[in-house]
Amino acid sequence: MQAVVCHGPADYRLEKLPVPSRRPGEALIRVEAVGICASDLKCYHGASKFWGDENRAAWAETEVVPGHEITGRIVELDDAARERWGVEVGDRIVVEQIVPCWNCRYCAEGNYHMCQVHDIYGFKRATHGGMQEYMVITQGSLVHRISADIPPAHAAFAEPLSCALHAVERADITFSDVVVVAGCGPIGLGMVAGAAAKSPAQVIALDMEPRKLELAARAGATMTIDISKQDPVARVRELTGGYGADVYLEATGHPSAVIQGLNLLRKLGRFIEYSVFKEAVTVDWTIISDDKELDVRGAHLGPNCWPAAIRLIEGGKLPLDDICTHQLPIAEFARGLDLVASGKESIKVSLIP
Repeated sequence: MQAVVCHGPADYRLEKLPVPSRRPGEALIRVEAVGICASDLKCYHGASKFWGDENRAAWAETEVVPGHEITGRIVELDDAARERWGVEVGDRIVVEQIVPCWNCRYCAEGNYHMCQVHDIYGFKRATHGGMQEYMVITQGSLVHRISADIPPAHAAFAEPLSCALHAVERADITFSDVVVVAGCGPIGLGMVAGAAAKSPAQVIALDMEPRKLELAARAGATMTIDISKQDPVARVRELTGGYGADVYLEATGHPSAVIQGLNLLRKLGRFIEYSVFKEAVTVDWTIISDDKELDVRGAHLGPNCWPAAIRLIEGGKLPLDDICTHQLPIAEFARGLDLVASGKESIKVSLIP
């Protein structure tokens, strides 16, 4: 079969590999689509260490098949896998990217997405990802069925959408809140849809591309602001009687958007961060503390949000025909990475093995 293999930064190769064999309790799937994520791009460019801790293990290993936004059909499984996941041969599934240990402190507390000793699809040798024609779903994985009636690229969007919905959950949005979403890429558009489902007073989307702002409006934004033409801080303050937004969801990965959010929020506001940054970000922490007493919350992966993400996709709540802009054969993986890097032509890019 064809597969993309990581041999190091900027050294991804299309290779011929044998179809993998499943072990007892595992499933073999035929991959139908795999999305390309900003974290895939970060690994491709070589940013494999955690900020501020160069002694920590890299989270992208070599000799790994990348890709963690995965959908496919089950072609082989045993009774143990059938009982664990409630699936049958022929079912289309999506798989969560993390494979928890189910034994550590975080797993015991129900916070499996923060598992201390996890594997993760597309980054660890134990769990090769979806940029290949067939892949094995390991025993500890979390698997969800999804409709076979939607396009494969739409099904694979369940992964970024679940992440966006988790960020929305972290925001504790109320009916009276003014919510601002910065960035209308795949994650930001998912945040817009998730925030809109909470029925706050307003959902305001920020971007500088008219096409993305139009998609944000279709996803549920009550207002859009082109930040290349208007000052979003001044505009939001104008809309809120000078106070500022209640909630700011950051989905750009650009340092300027962090500073923008701190300035745009009202006192006692909530800042939710879900981006993958290329570089460290420096801010004036006095804004967070003495000036505004802000709640700053991170968000990681999409724990317990996959069923909701699947419902939104199957219910047609997002304009996925226009969000999923590019579906490429696996042989064009390099072009796919370039499209994601430029961000000019594409929104969501998927490979179709």
